[in-house]
Amino acid sequence: MGVLGVVLVALGVAAVFGGLLWYVWRRTVRDTTIKGSRGRRLGTVAYLAGPSLMFGALAAERTGAPFLLQRILAWPGFLWMAFALYLLLALLAGELVRPLLKRWPARRTARPALEDEARSAKEAGKGAQSQPTEGSGDLPRRLFVARTVAAGAATVAAATVGYGTYGVLRGPRVKRITVPLAKLPRAAHGFRIAVVSDIHLGPVLGEGFARRVVDTVNSTQADLIAIVGDLVDGDVEDLAGAARPLADLRARHGSFFVTGNHEYFSGAEQWVEHVRSLGLRPLENARTELPYFDLAGVNDVQGEDEGQGPDFAKALGDRDRTRASVLLAHQPVVIHDAVEHGVDLQLSGHTHGGQLWPNNVVADLANPTLAGLERYGDTQLYVTRGAGAWGPPVRVGAPSDITVVELASRQA
Repeated sequence: MGVLGVVLVALGVAAVFGGLLWYVWRRTVRDTTIKGSRGRRLGTVAYLAGPSLMFGALAAERTGAPFLLQRILAWPGFLWMAFALYLLLALLAGELVRPLLKRWPARRTARPALEDEARSAKEAGKGAQSQPTEGSGDLPRRLFVARTVAAGAATVAAATVGYGTYGVLRGPRVKRITVPLAKLPRAAHGFRIAVVSDIHLGPVLGEGFARRVVDTVNSTQADLIAIVGDLVDGDVEDLAGAARPLADLRARHGSFFVTGNHEYFSGAEQWVEHVRSLGLRPLENARTELPYFDLAGVNDVQGEDEGQGPDFAKALGDRDRTRASVLLAHQPVVIHDAVEHGVDLQLSGHTHGGQLWPNNVVADLANPTLAGLERYGDTQLYVTRGAGAWGPPVRVGAPSDITVVELASRQA
């Protein structure tokens, strides 16, 4: 795509986004207030603050702004992002309710208050629209319908975001699956791997969240711990304290780590060295031979921009293919390379399971597997929804998890 094409796409996206913002403002502010009133002015200012905080939070994170500024902007900015999504969806659903409300008898209240609003607007020199009425003493039907739908939509959106935030902050739940591997010897039957992905330590999720993740992982008493990328969103200088609990991870065969795309946004090399100092073993296009199977790991595809992308030949090229193999790779999209190199099981994350419904539809189109276990030829792929969240600390329809993958031998 040429420069002109990129510009046109960007303009199209901006136009759609601007149109949606205008629609939400119209339904929640303009239609529920009187022209020129203080309520409309204050509502417009409050409404514009949301997108400003959201873009500010995104820009601060991606440009490496001072960490304090990132923390100040992150919570309100990212929560507004999630709230705006569900407010939009609720308002669209409200369009189906409007015809019914228009037939509902208007409430016989609040007319003096509306007259005061109009009088105040007129005295301020802004002028006031004449409001349609349903009869003496009735609340104008247009305002009744608009305010009812807006209040209902805001309530639904706030409740959805509140519940989704609680789901993230309480920490991930443990999910257990059994995966049979044809080449796994009987002695390894029941070997358990705790798969952890997408913790996303950063300006929102910090040391307390990391401690909950570590405690949950250790409670599974897994034989091996696999952290498959997107551990952090930021520099070691800012997040070393948040990552400190990782030093307490315990498993009989150790803890392993591969990079995700977000490590490359932050500086992957610094994090590879830091997690090593915490007792984790990075697998950078490398393999280790465990007693009963080979464990390999590849760098995330984001590393290709820095000449540090996945190298399957280096990680798997010279191995003994009569042994079972498990591959750690952040993004599910590399499954076809895993199939080509005879991998028995690939463990991935990255998708968050969509994180915010209905984003699962988009995420499903962009990934071969959104979440769960699927087979590709002789290779099985398991994708965890991840332990944390990126952007809004909110999950809807995609609960976070730490998955214990129990390997099963067909010879057992």
